Amino acid sequence: MEKYQKIKVVGRGAFGIVHLCLRKADQKLVILKQIPVEQMTKDERLAAQNECQVLKLLNHPNIIEYYENFLEDKALMIAMEYAPGGTLAEYIQKRNSLLDEETIMHFFVQILLALHHVHNKLILHRDLKTQNILLDKYQMIVKIGDFGISKILSSKSKAYTVVGTPCYISPELCEGKPYNQKSDIWALGCVLYELASLKRAFEAANLPALVLKIMSGTFAPISDQYSPELRQLILGMLSLDPSKRPQLSEIMAQPICIRALLNLYTDIGSVKMRRIEKPLSSVAPASHRRTGGRVSSARSRGGLFANSSKAGIPPPLSIVYTWGSGITSPLRLPMLNTEVVQVSAGRTQKAGVTRSGRLIMWEAPPVGAGDATLPGSMEQVQPQFISRFLEGQSGVAIKHVSCGDLFTACLTDRGIIMSFGNGSNGCLGHGTFNDVTQPKIVEALLGYEIAQVSCGASHVLAATNDREVFSWGRGDNGRLGLETQESHSSPQQVNVPSEHEAQKVLCGIDCSMILTTRNHILACGSNRFNKLGLDNITASEHPHPSNQVEEVHIFTPVQSYPLNEGNIVHVDVGTAHSAAITEGEVYTWGKGARGRLGRKEEDTGIPKQTQLDETNPYFVTSVACCHGNTLLAVKPLGDDSIPR
Repeated sequence: MEKYQKIKVVGRGAFGIVHLCLRKADQKLVILKQIPVEQMTKDERLAAQNECQVLKLLNHPNIIEYYENFLEDKALMIAMEYAPGGTLAEYIQKRNSLLDEETIMHFFVQILLALHHVHNKLILHRDLKTQNILLDKYQMIVKIGDFGISKILSSKSKAYTVVGTPCYISPELCEGKPYNQKSDIWALGCVLYELASLKRAFEAANLPALVLKIMSGTFAPISDQYSPELRQLILGMLSLDPSKRPQLSEIMAQPICIRALLNLYTDIGSVKMRRIEKPLSSVAPASHRRTGGRVSSARSRGGLFANSSKAGIPPPLSIVYTWGSGITSPLRLPMLNTEVVQVSAGRTQKAGVTRSGRLIMWEAPPVGAGDATLPGSMEQVQPQFISRFLEGQSGVAIKHVSCGDLFTACLTDRGIIMSFGNGSNGCLGHGTFNDVTQPKIVEALLGYEIAQVSCGASHVLAATNDREVFSWGRGDNGRLGLETQESHSSPQQVNVPSEHEAQKVLCGIDCSMILTTRNHILACGSNRFNKLGLDNITASEHPHPSNQVEEVHIFTPVQSYPLNEGNIVHVDVGTAHSAAITEGEVYTWGKGARGRLGRKEEDTGIPKQTQLDETNPYFVTSVACCHGNTLLAVKPLGDDSIPR
């Protein structure tokens, strides 16, 4: 809300509150629709997601303009154009006498043009009514708004849901038939009738009586002061038979409408261009290669800060270290006064989540900043980093962050994904390849409660609480699991085999994995060195050369023994090797160079158990793989620490 100043509440509806606000940048009045997400059902989230998607597709002077959306105080905020003249319904209610025909047609043809634009985008409004038609301050220009239950049609889809305001629903909708463009034309006829008579065409004391009136198609005739052309236009649009209602193009070709269109003073040529995302000035072009490793967070422990405690300086709440990519030893990152509970690192990004749900970023200073190294100096200067809290996060609690190659995705405590950074490869999921400087909601997933998100170098996977999986970004090697190698800039639902349910998703550099609720692994993408375990390897540890797999484009159960037996509780995949935990035992497989498998073998795709040099019993809790190393976390096993 840094960009807006709330002035007053101008409306309350089933989905939230509507605020009139001042946009500080240009002192322009705008509308902010506040839709709470904390208690929203899946259908309500879908409606909010739908409104954003529809508004972004539309660009017409007689349609309310969409500006942006963001999260604030655990609510989705949709910023849009303000129409100060009120609604057409209010305008009609204040009338003491009938409107002249020229005024009626002046309003009507603007609505007609707007609806024509909507239908050309393969969108059905489904709730066209005078309450959703707004006026400018001079009450001369009309603008259609409220697309919350609109339907975007695919080439084969039909709208079957009974939606809309009862007084404006069509006879075919009362009968449960599919909703189509002719149903919007029926509603348009109801609006024109209301303009001509100052009352609704169909009203009744209760819903059954209203349905009977609509099904009979009976309504009071309009005043004979109006032309026969106007009366015939209303009768045509309110025909009980949808096939007999005129198309919008046919309505526009009628003489009564042509005259009004010629007299229309709305400047159709002044359509504003949509806002283009500001590119990241400090982000280099994306690379297809992922480098760098994960970093860990640590609480201060006794002894480590003993000197600072004696000096009266309180120990920090957290310490975060990074190394790799030229940093040869662990480098302590600067900390803000906060406790970091989870961290992630990409090629350039380093991010953490605090216990209070804020996102902290560590960034290298701009090139040229700081002291220059003396000429002839051979000393390797350790890079410096600047820490900062992410801007624009007021009222939003982050519970998890995942970094990819030049981009970052974070998951809120309400199951909403936000992303920012470099937009190449479509990794941000916003439907474009634009860079985004501040976290932006992945709108296509607003209808789902996301449980987990994972970023690869150039692709992303997300899992919902309903066990659905979505993927987007770069698609070569089949890493998205969508049966092709196409890239996608917006989330696509993954076809998970029906006998499996996703519990956790995981992105590698050129592959992906799903850990199922029954502790099996599904994988797709590059199987180089059998790092995905997709080769058919038997219990006797003999692979079948004819069944070796280079890559797969759909999520497929692992075939290598013993991974194919399930019981996997944790898994991770690196550039060319992987590791999995099965009830405390750890297995590694893939490329074995430089000891990354924890045993002497070099390249082997055969999963084998890795033994730790521990004299005391232990329990393996987690494992992580990177380019050339493996990290394992264990817990001493005592009588009171046996996992259950």
